Amino acid sequence: MTVPVYIAEVAPPHLRGRLVTINTLFITGGQFFASVVDGIFSYLAKDGWRYMLGLSAVPAIIQFLGFLFLPESPRWLIQKGQTQKARRILSQMRGNQAIDEEYDSIKNNIEEEEKEVGAAGPVICRMLNYPPTRRALIVGCGLQMFQQLSGINTVMYYSATILQMSGVQDDRLAIWLAALTAFINFIFTLVGVWLVEKMGRRKLTLGSLTGTVIALIILALGFLLSAQVSPRITLNPTAPSGPNSTCTKYSYCNGCMLDPNCGLCYKLNKSSVVDSSCIPVSQETTMKAAWGRCSNETTFKKEDLFWAYNYCPTPYSWTALLGLILYLVFFAPGMGPMPWTVNSEIYPLWARSIGNACSSGVNWIFNVLVSLTFLHTAEYLTYYGVFFLYAGFAGVGLIFIYGCLPETKGKKLEEIESLFESRLCTCGMSDSDEGRYIEYIRVKGSNYHLSDNDASDVE
Repeated sequence: MTVPVYIAEVAPPHLRGRLVTINTLFITGGQFFASVVDGIFSYLAKDGWRYMLGLSAVPAIIQFLGFLFLPESPRWLIQKGQTQKARRILSQMRGNQAIDEEYDSIKNNIEEEEKEVGAAGPVICRMLNYPPTRRALIVGCGLQMFQQLSGINTVMYYSATILQMSGVQDDRLAIWLAALTAFINFIFTLVGVWLVEKMGRRKLTLGSLTGTVIALIILALGFLLSAQVSPRITLNPTAPSGPNSTCTKYSYCNGCMLDPNCGLCYKLNKSSVVDSSCIPVSQETTMKAAWGRCSNETTFKKEDLFWAYNYCPTPYSWTALLGLILYLVFFAPGMGPMPWTVNSEIYPLWARSIGNACSSGVNWIFNVLVSLTFLHTAEYLTYYGVFFLYAGFAGVGLIFIYGCLPETKGKKLEEIESLFESRLCTCGMSDSDEGRYIEYIRVKGSNYHLSDNDASDVE
């Protein structure tokens, strides 16, 4: 939560969006690197996951050492009265550039905010009582909510599982394909870094979410197509002791797969599934059945039997991979980094930390809700139903962003507050046309109209 805020406060206005987006780029790069490490350690028969988990301490230690050399934000220092230190750090950050105008702008803005807001009451209460910050908070939290309701962390956390659901049988292949999706996420976040200052936050977010809706529909249709050609259950063996389980009630593989207690035991005749039966899964491991032909892993492999848990053998497994790739191609440049970029910009300094804390909290609350409910939702709504649901959420988010998200490209942090002075659902549309803003310049001497041929008095 702190990193985008810090970057936004220390970055020059014309580079702010790009630098905050680079933060997200490195997050996705780390996810890709972690996926590759996971793929390598998946070949260890025992304790591979321990190495995957333990190695993540190394970058944390490196980052901690780097933070020891990080200066404080000049805006924060001015707010705390440490003006000389703020000027020195701002000068170091800007290199050879003149900092007087930027320093005075920050200082004057902080002084005005302190006069207007005062110090009465908790910051969150002041934010809710002051219309511009209340609207900014709604937009910031809404962006983070719809980022998660679009299913991004379901796709990232469960990409290997989703690929297995679509029919990818080999565990290691699913892990490496998940690494491929993480790489695509990284590459197209890089596209977002390139586009953010060219297109602006608003257009990039709208275009990204539109593509995300289309990709989710393609992903859902892929699972729907697989369900339509789901293999039929042809054998219903009797349990060795006691009554048959609920697994025997299913007539098709698709129903069997949606039950977390069941798996499919089958043979292949060329590419066709034959002699298939829905059997309870072992309580020890999902790699074998509780009883019957597929209960001994070594034996059933020798007899050319196959055990499928959480997926149906289908020729359409490529549709899920295509849907995942398209999803990340569209999501990564815009909806991935833009909620963080926008939230780092839209709050005044006195509300920036609390505003980002609230929006980050909303992000992680919906992250937990969506991730925690994915497998259960897939069980009740079917695999294709859950992705149609995410497409619906993303569609609602598209309407919200179109009406409520203003363009902040190129504006100083001190100017952005004025974007939220109008009613909430008009602040996005009123600023959507980039040619409608007024640019002010300072001139020496008296005020007069500056002709195209007379620029001698521009300061």
